[in-house]
Amino acid sequence: MAEDADRLPPGQYLTQDWPILHYGDIPRVDMGTYRFKVWGLVEQPLDLGWTDLQALPQVSTACDIHCVTAWSRYDNDFEGVALQELIRRCQPKPEARFVMFWAAGGWNTNVPLRDVDRPENVLAFKWAGEPLTRGHGFPARVVIPHLYFWKSAKWCIGMEFMAADKPGFWERNGYHMRGDPWAEERYSDD
Repeated sequence: MAEDADRLPPGQYLTQDWPILHYGDIPRVDMGTYRFKVWGLVEQPLDLGWTDLQALPQVSTACDIHCVTAWSRYDNDFEGVALQELIRRCQPKPEARFVMFWAAGGWNTNVPLRDVDRPENVLAFKWAGEPLTRGHGFPARVVIPHLYFWKSAKWCIGMEFMAADKPGFWERNGYHMRGDPWAEERYSDD
């Protein structure tokens, strides 16, 4: 039990559920026209359809997830494309320091490149061996488990590499610019 207690960030409680939290309607993604794009400060912009994404090397990651609303869930298994694989393919320019993840429905969230470029991070298509549900981000969601889960953008359609940090939707609406659960970086006034 002591080992499990070390996994729970301050101010969090453990749940067995995976709550579905979002603002507004859940976007409907047309898989016939779905594109995942990578652009901005990169040498090789990417424009990938669903079949293209599925053809990339697939990985799995086992991780805990922590929501800004104070729940945490242990032992999640996600499958998809490693974010490091996408980074390798697009070749960020030296001045790229931040990534804005874009999602269907106009959502976005900012993440420092140093937090994106980690081996456990994935663009996930599956959770617990099954395709993601619409409520949890179908067809693809970013998974960056060391940050609060709003940084793991649902319904992801792209990555924009940037030199300077700028707030995404949640950050413009009061959430912290980085979102480290161990430092309780929940809101902009924390």
